[in-house]
Amino acid sequence: MDANFKKEVIDQSLEDIKVELDEEFDRNFQRKAFFDEKQWPERKFDDGVGSLMQRTGGLRGSIRSRRRKDELVYSSSKPYARIHNEGGEIRVTRKMKGYFFGKAKEARGKYQYKKNGERRGNKRNRELSEKEQFYLAMALKKVGSAIKMPERRFIGHGRTTDRIIRDIVEMNFEDYIKRHPIIEKP
Repeated sequence: MDANFKKEVIDQSLEDIKVELDEEFDRNFQRKAFFDEKQWPERKFDDGVGSLMQRTGGLRGSIRSRRRKDELVYSSSKPYARIHNEGGEIRVTRKMKGYFFGKAKEARGKYQYKKNGERRGNKRNRELSEKEQFYLAMALKKVGSAIKMPERRFIGHGRTTDRIIRDIVEMNFEDYIKRHPIIEKP
């Protein structure tokens, strides 16, 4: 393979693909979907602080890409990145049970009451009651039992990434051919 071809087409294509996919994978967090595929499943309960995948921005900001020879490698420093991206099962731990008991207690403390001490029958209290029941159910799960995490894919291979890669490589190849014609003109 000609050294110029490798440098001008393959190396440039990899750099262009890296820039484009970095931007598109980041945009998946705004789209709340993997490109134009199905939307991420909603959370059981939204605490009013935004999407689970965007709450702190930690996962989104942890995505790194780098070139390794003639390939691109994407990674995250967050240990929960893979389970969110691919879905799967996680095992209940004592620490998780404690967290969910705390969340149930927190929900319980936010109820609104009438002057006579009864709970109000308003929408907020109904939502808190559902939330408290969910957290209690989670807290009462046995240590070692499984919780199914749905896939919320934000990075990876698919038809849109294939199209992006193909378009960039074709553009760089055509540009190279224009600059280095195979047949000399008389």
